[in-house]
Amino acid sequence: MSLEKLSNIGFKKVGFWSIENNKLLPNLSTEENSTNILYCFVIDAIPMYVGKTTQMLKKRMYGYQNPGKTQHTNIRNNQNIKSALERSAQIDIYVLPDHGLLHFGDFHLNLAAGLEDSITNTLKPSWNIQSK
Repeated sequence: MSLEKLSNIGFKKVGFWSIENNKLLPNLSTEENSTNILYCFVIDAIPMYVGKTTQMLKKRMYGYQNPGKTQHTNIRNNQNIKSALERSAQIDIYVLPDHGLLHFGDFHLNLAAGLEDSITNTLKPSWNIQSK
């Protein structure tokens, strides 16, 4: 049901995660160069993690592939993705791109920034840390 809610607002599947030689690989078919994007990792039609980025999607996914020592979210999700793949789960990557069409007066409204909190508070994806 949660994936249906995301699909209803425009999320679309653009790829999936795989693992090769213990290295994560995001297999993106489209939107890899899009910025201001909401993304979601989905297992069995259940959103596991929702995030946003102002970077190109492929650069953001690189952070999960190669997390830095102080990048706690990247480290945690690198482990989550690897663990799920080791259990033979299929992890799909869905996105909602912001192509700059939404404005409030003269100002661009960043769709990803505006929706992320509401989506995570409503769907409560298990890989997102919910603030108390």
